[in-house]
Amino acid sequence: MLAPRGMRTTLSYAGRVTRPRPQPVAVRVGGFGGVAGLVDWLRTERVTHLVDATHPFAAQMSAHAVAAAAVAGVAHLALTRPPWIAGAGDRWQHVADIAGAVAALAGPPRRVMLALGRMHVAAFAAQPQHHYLLRFVDPPAAPVALPDHRLVVDRGPFRVAGDAALLRDAAIDLVVCKNAGGTGAQAKLIAARALGLPVLMIDRPALPDRREVDDVAAVLRWLDHGSDRGV
Repeated sequence: MLAPRGMRTTLSYAGRVTRPRPQPVAVRVGGFGGVAGLVDWLRTERVTHLVDATHPFAAQMSAHAVAAAAVAGVAHLALTRPPWIAGAGDRWQHVADIAGAVAALAGPPRRVMLALGRMHVAAFAAQPQHHYLLRFVDPPAAPVALPDHRLVVDRGPFRVAGDAALLRDAAIDLVVCKNAGGTGAQAKLIAARALGLPVLMIDRPALPDRREVDDVAAVLRWLDHGSDRGV
């Protein structure tokens, strides 16, 4: 949406995905080196407006963005997806974090879909009695540290019919996921509801106070209050 406007724009990736989608603006990959590093980068690049569009669970990056924007004197806005809310037919159990999810899996063996990406999978080795269904964007660089698992390499957005077939074919009886919000990863929840499966929902982390919007149009309106800005 920004590319055709001619604004000097840089998209910063964390580097979690080996082959990110091509983008029509300048791209950088990797961390900044904490708040001080981000402040230096914002000043060096003469950025005037910072849009934090990170994942809702990227709590450290979002906190750094709030702090760095204040120090550097850069206008700051968060673009975030509204959280998912359980509806009729949903069977959700809420936990506060990954550790809470691992603890909640104590008990007899189950067939569990870990819909968390690759970052937190190793923590679930503490509950090795389960069979785990994993879905990664990229093949892992090292063996997965779970004794009993099946790995699917696929990239969303996913469809309800496909996720329902995956859950059914793998005989999954519990889905574990973060409350990421949005539509790109919601299919598994709709599929779980249709199949009557329980969901272990990891709630979002607390973040500093900040101005938030939940759609791109609102970001563009925010940017339209001035000109000659680097985003």
